[in-house]
Amino acid sequence: MPAPLTFAVPKGRILDEALPLMARAGVVPEAGFHDKSDRRLAFGCTSEDYRVIRVRAFDVATFVAHGAAQVGIVGSDVIEEFDYSDLYAPVDLGIGRCRLSVAEPAAGAASIDGASHVRVATKYPGLTRQYFEARGVQAECVKLNGAMEIAPALGLAGRIVDLVESGRTLVENGLVETATVMEVSARLIANRAALKTDPRVSALVERFRELAA
Repeated sequence: MPAPLTFAVPKGRILDEALPLMARAGVVPEAGFHDKSDRRLAFGCTSEDYRVIRVRAFDVATFVAHGAAQVGIVGSDVIEEFDYSDLYAPVDLGIGRCRLSVAEPAAGAASIDGASHVRVATKYPGLTRQYFEARGVQAECVKLNGAMEIAPALGLAGRIVDLVESGRTLVENGLVETATVMEVSARLIANRAALKTDPRVSALVERFRELAA
């Protein structure tokens, strides 16, 4: 019997929306997966064809791109930031919708017109540099993995680039959105080599494509 396909999912907000879609596609994690106190990263499924790993969003893309997982779900922000050649993103699942935005202190929000350099706190240095370079501005990126909203108040950076859903967290920290870098939604991703060599991967992709239609 072939080894089970490894399906990578992100911890956090996308996962709750992804689980019903996964179930309809036949990928149903074992009961322990839903136990918040369970620290395991890998879980069996009700079907022996699959196992699920629960990791950070950025790691989902890495596991799938390198073939350690064959299929996964992750935000389009992560896909665009890494731009892995071995990663195929065939299906927009229509969940996890938000936006990657530029934000800065409401009291000091200003246009970047005429600026030659900005300092930005973000966990998306690639997308951030691309965005500002397209506008003729050099972006010095300070890499943070969390607590982004407090960076301007502490003088670490004048702006941030981060995911925004409702915008409430920005307001509570005295920030205001000044631009949208990209609209974001969750995508089904697959390893290109696995897609070509394992018919179970292509069949799973087709099931998700039908569900998302």
